[in-house]
Amino acid sequence: MLQEQSFSGQTSVHDNATAARLGLAGAPIEAPTHFSQFDPLAFAVWGRQWFERGCVSAHFRTMVVEGEQVQASLTTTGPASATIEAHKPDGTPVLAGTASIGPDHPESELTRRLGALGDPGELHIVDLLTVGTRSDRPVTVTISRTESNGAGYPFSLDQKLAHITESSPWYDADDATSNPWGRAIVPFEMISVLASKSGFGWPVRGPALGLFLDLEIRMVNGPIFVDQQYDITRELVGLSQSRRTESYWTRSTLSDTGSDDPVAEVLLHSGVFKDSYAGATRSRSPRTSGERARTTRRHPRRRRRPESCTIPGATLLTRWRRRPPRSLPAPTPDPNCAGRRTESERSMP
Repeated sequence: MLQEQSFSGQTSVHDNATAARLGLAGAPIEAPTHFSQFDPLAFAVWGRQWFERGCVSAHFRTMVVEGEQVQASLTTTGPASATIEAHKPDGTPVLAGTASIGPDHPESELTRRLGALGDPGELHIVDLLTVGTRSDRPVTVTISRTESNGAGYPFSLDQKLAHITESSPWYDADDATSNPWGRAIVPFEMISVLASKSGFGWPVRGPALGLFLDLEIRMVNGPIFVDQQYDITRELVGLSQSRRTESYWTRSTLSDTGSDDPVAEVLLHSGVFKDSYAGATRSRSPRTSGERARTTRRHPRRRRRPESCTIPGATLLTRWRRRPPRSLPAPTPDPNCAGRRTESERSMP
């Protein structure tokens, strides 16, 4: 849904021609789309708590283009924690990470990665950024059903819900009175849009093309509601680079307008393609010891899926995501799963 996305009048990596110029196999879909696959899995384990205090934290490993199939899995590692994965049919890893329930979250995938950052080395695109920089004042944002979310996200919530692969009446205004909060809630993947639609305001050199490398959405006192105003404050919490990208880490905190109490936090690791910026060096000299390399295993070992599950250790699978959206009645979360869940048990309300 980002074919028309633009930044400063420039097309993005989600445009087919632009992606081809960068040598990509195709224009990737928006990375947060994958998070909707994990909502029914987490709900099957933790129920409504997922939308109130859940955290999904993912490292994206392989781009996915429109029409490709992706299967997601969630494997519990404790009463309040799990690992998550997504793969293509041939076993190619799409993402890996963690999911958990608060308030006492264990270490997340992105917390671990952020803590492991070293000296990023010489930077040419994000060199004006300084770790610890905070936004001058809060920015007030809201997400409605019918309004577009700007040039960066040129679609409305209703348009997204028409294409979402794991739907729920809890997202629908017409059915909102039947949900626990009495109001339509925002899916996890659209919380990323809400946090990013106003732009970050960091002085990144350009024009240059960017992409999401890692993303974490953490509910503190959720859920996030449709048509409600939120104040966003931001902090730059990390800088890094790889052979192809320079990147920066932004933590956005969403609070109810007029309140200092956080509702949700979004940690986004944004990359910028070096080859898309005319001022970046073209040298590909070996990385110094201080630079942190991002690696992708090209031939991942296939993992055998368990035939049954007990918590901890339960593995829940979604269908391949290229199917028409549908929704089924809400399951009763079972903390003592005794076997593989059926498809209806894996569906949200």
